[in-house]
Amino acid sequence: MISINNLSVQFSGESLFDHVSFFINDKDRIGLVGKNGAGKSTLLKIIKGLQKSDEGDVIIPDNFTLGYLPQEMEPFSTKSVMEEAVAAFEEVTRLEERIAGYEQEIRERTDFESDSYQKLIRHHADDLERFHHLGAQAIHVNIEKVLLGLGFERDDFERKLSTFSSGWQMRVEIAKILLQQPDLILMDEPTNHLDIDSIQWLEEYLSEFKGAIVLVSHDRAFLDNVTKRTIEISKGKIYDYKANYSEYVLMREERMESQLATFNNQQRQIRQIERFIERFRSKATKAKQVQSRIKMMEKIDLVEVDLIDESGIHFRFPPAPHAGKIILEAEHLCKDYPQKRVLNDLNFSVIKNDRIAFVGKNGEGKTTLSKVITGQTDFTGILKYGHNVVIGYYAQDQSDFLDPEKTVFKTIDDIAVGDIRPRIKNILGGFLFSGDDIEKKVKVLSGGEKSRLSLAKLLLTPANLLILDEPTNHLDMDSKDVLKNALLQFNGTLIIVSHDRDFLQGLTTRIFEFRHGVVKEYLGDVYDFLEQRKLQNLDELTAVQKTKKVILNEEPASRNKQNWEQKKLNEREIRKVKNQITKCETEIEHLEAAMKQMEEMLGSPEKYQKKIQDGSLYNEYQKSKEMHAREMKRWEELQYELEILES
Repeated sequence: MISINNLSVQFSGESLFDHVSFFINDKDRIGLVGKNGAGKSTLLKIIKGLQKSDEGDVIIPDNFTLGYLPQEMEPFSTKSVMEEAVAAFEEVTRLEERIAGYEQEIRERTDFESDSYQKLIRHHADDLERFHHLGAQAIHVNIEKVLLGLGFERDDFERKLSTFSSGWQMRVEIAKILLQQPDLILMDEPTNHLDIDSIQWLEEYLSEFKGAIVLVSHDRAFLDNVTKRTIEISKGKIYDYKANYSEYVLMREERMESQLATFNNQQRQIRQIERFIERFRSKATKAKQVQSRIKMMEKIDLVEVDLIDESGIHFRFPPAPHAGKIILEAEHLCKDYPQKRVLNDLNFSVIKNDRIAFVGKNGEGKTTLSKVITGQTDFTGILKYGHNVVIGYYAQDQSDFLDPEKTVFKTIDDIAVGDIRPRIKNILGGFLFSGDDIEKKVKVLSGGEKSRLSLAKLLLTPANLLILDEPTNHLDMDSKDVLKNALLQFNGTLIIVSHDRDFLQGLTTRIFEFRHGVVKEYLGDVYDFLEQRKLQNLDELTAVQKTKKVILNEEPASRNKQNWEQKKLNEREIRKVKNQITKCETEIEHLEAAMKQMEEMLGSPEKYQKKIQDGSLYNEYQKSKEMHAREMKRWEELQYELEILES
């Protein structure tokens, strides 16, 4: 159990914490909540020992281990993913080296009866027992389980960590913490670095974790699924609730209503006593009663109403300029990087007032397609924009586009034009930048403040197509609610990349799932999509379970035979599907070559005048195009079937 006693922290002349105290018990599941700047990250750093408080202390038992994931970090490792993950087991590595040294010495010595030899044997036995107690034999199995759960592929294990984005490097840090199995895990915004699949995996993993957890998150669904206790930080105080986030919100409202009712009743009682005293103060016959009431007033314990920090952003997107019915059309859109094809032959359209969510694992092309649409990266294929389409873009790494040396005011003033310029201070005020805040340099802003400033920039140019890539990272709960409400009222077209299930719920009507270079469309919002995906997975699971049930009812010898036969059958099916894929790919190549030749012919009407005029060349081209689309669809289905068989 960890004890936090009378903690006080002053920051810029204001109290971040004012003599706060609480306990972290074994197996606690605590969610730290509060507005940006309330002190959540600071509290985690103090518990970890990375920052000191002005007053009070944190009492941690001896041999107590803590794992800590910061909100941001500067990765510097030169190791591979697997080597970095293995580094989580420093004690095991030391034990392995010592045990190897003991065993070498045991082989070389012959003084079997000496005290030093017996001491050597005892040290070897103790370290070997500790080695087995730590489950060292299963280290690589556990590492694979965690890395795969967090979205890595086996091919990634030997890649240098420095070749991954900062988000993927943070996943390795999460993996190391989980693998170390500390007594307490402290996590600051872990879902910022994860996709929906990995978040769901992490939820399940943490539900089985045997130690305590304290986490900061602005993901309601994640908090509800992981935590059982909520500590709210507000105006230097803490409020402790034995409930998950959704239950805490209801309990806080009930507490505030009860507190306010008690306060109002007491104030009425005080006013009645004061009126009696004022009315009869000068009458000798009432002197005894007046004194009695004065003493009564002195003994009253005044009820205090806890102040809720009601400051919050408030804004609306400007009306969308008029646009045509078709916003975007993509045909055979592809995007290749040196090592990988990220987007493969995408064909889709975006209609006016569509509300689309891009979901899928990180690295599958969501951000890449966003950059393709906004013209920030090249591609092959066709991408057509509709009439008068004006794009507003919020990048995932939006803070990198802010000049760290500029002030908040200068950042907006440099791009504001026309009638907006006189309203800059009002716009900034809507995003909680006022007074001296507008003269702060960008480099000293928190992650949440940079996100708010980037959102403020979006308001300066009216757009009819908003593309937002992870806009909720670093925003507190209230700010996310305001942003969601503004997007619900936005009268243009919306494409949003997000892994926040609660934020996406009810916001979008189409889901584009990115998987293995292709995009599959689902109708509905994110929970409709997850339900459909779950049903698909359950169908696959049911087929496997039926096979298992038959096998388990057999005798052991028969079961082994069945297992062997099932394995062979599965291998045959895999070979069969792979052969079909190869044939399909060959056919696609032939069709693409033929289509390319026909496109060249259509581009030379003087040479192929007859075939073009009678329409035979065009008909042949359309027929090949339809066959190509069918073959591509079949190729996708075969790839999906192969994935299921191999898993």
